[in-house]
Amino acid sequence: MSNFIWSFENVNLFRILCPHKLRNFQKNHFEGFKKGDVIYFPNDASKSIFMVSKGKVKIVSYSKEGEEIVKAILGKGEIFGEKALLGEEKRDDYALACSEPTLLCPMQLPDMYTLMRDNEKFGLSIYKLIGYRIKKMERRFEALLHKDVKTRLCDFLKEMADENGIESGSEVIVNHFLTQKDFADLIGTKRETVTRLFNELKHDGIIDYSRKEIRIREIENL
Repeated sequence: MSNFIWSFENVNLFRILCPHKLRNFQKNHFEGFKKGDVIYFPNDASKSIFMVSKGKVKIVSYSKEGEEIVKAILGKGEIFGEKALLGEEKRDDYALACSEPTLLCPMQLPDMYTLMRDNEKFGLSIYKLIGYRIKKMERRFEALLHKDVKTRLCDFLKEMADENGIESGSEVIVNHFLTQKDFADLIGTKRETVTRLFNELKHDGIIDYSRKEIRIREIENL
């Protein structure tokens, strides 16, 4: 399974940065949001990077037909808005709080550059994260065009196992914060379909799952 530092989808400031630096940075910088609040809109100025301190954030865009496209659902310790580091002047998507309360730590670009200069490992992880997310989004759109729903779900579970899984005997344990609605949003289907597919995989002995944990028993059969 991937080492934590190289699981770029889960770059975690609480673990990467020194505690005293984090305390100094966090002071008086937290912002709270309620479920459904918009953190930023498309065309808003890209002046900050955000860290999720508590709750969940959904990154979405909308098709011309008004269909919501969920790009990512992020939890504690994860960052978003990172394309500002590449020179993005305006946001190209929406960031929404999808739990209550959601607590964020916004980081102004000058502060972010300072943190990256002071912590080489963190700076490397940020740039790896950006490249990784771009490739991940390309794979997801490709899957939506060419793969059926069950294959998309199985691929997503394997991706989670590769990024955050813990080997336990013959099983891989994936701790997570996603609801079945979140899974459905991320693979482009309905919650009822995800529920049915999870039950099928459980019945076949391939996985077992609870609200916060998925045990993949036969990852080669996903």
